[in-house]
Amino acid sequence: MRESTLYLVPPKQLHVAILMDGNGRWAAARGLPRSAGHRAGVEAVRRAVHAAPSLGIGTLTLFAFSSSNWQRDPQEVGALFGLLEKFFFSEAFRAQEHDVRISAIGRRDRLPSTLLSAIEAAETATAQNDGLDLRIAVDYSAREAMLRTACWMISSTEVTQREFSRRLAEVTHSPAESSDVDLLIRTGGEQRLSDFLLWECAYAELHFTDRMWPDFTSADLELAIRDFHARDRRFGAAPAALANVTAS
Repeated sequence: MRESTLYLVPPKQLHVAILMDGNGRWAAARGLPRSAGHRAGVEAVRRAVHAAPSLGIGTLTLFAFSSSNWQRDPQEVGALFGLLEKFFFSEAFRAQEHDVRISAIGRRDRLPSTLLSAIEAAETATAQNDGLDLRIAVDYSAREAMLRTACWMISSTEVTQREFSRRLAEVTHSPAESSDVDLLIRTGGEQRLSDFLLWECAYAELHFTDRMWPDFTSADLELAIRDFHARDRRFGAAPAALANVTAS
């Protein structure tokens, strides 16, 4: 990918979240097992991570395994966990070269001990890095996290959005306060949030693409970022043009 010059010095580091959908369908279209699609998806993750900083992305959150995915075939789940384990171990070394901090968000009590060890090793090894914040959602459910946080907030003396975000981050094992998502991308042609970062996506811009995740390139990511910057984000306020007319 040619290095973009548009967003090397962005006014704000963006939080981009990606629903990496389409691995299984990508594999099926090629007569391959679903696990082959997941393996190809790992390479797409590496492309996105490499491209993110030059596009002004400060935080990249990737949905790797939903709490609903436990319903899938145990062999597929096991194969996916094996890939995630290898990813966390291998990316910890790559991350040191590129100043990437790696963390996992979601439940940890149901994960295999080997995967949990890989996650903890990657988090420890990259904790001091202050470049791209790469968050991988594993055994994650936004609804469950929000419900647990709401129950926790019953005893709180500070009932504010800021406090809710802080406690939500603790519930999901996020190393920092849960930040708003600026742009949510979903590949694979589906157009829904699927229980991903519901609190954080309250004002997120949504970008849907038919591209299957294994085929998603750095150029596709740049296209989504360009689309994001072309939008008028008002957060409930009147459009700038209309506001000027009303004021005059």
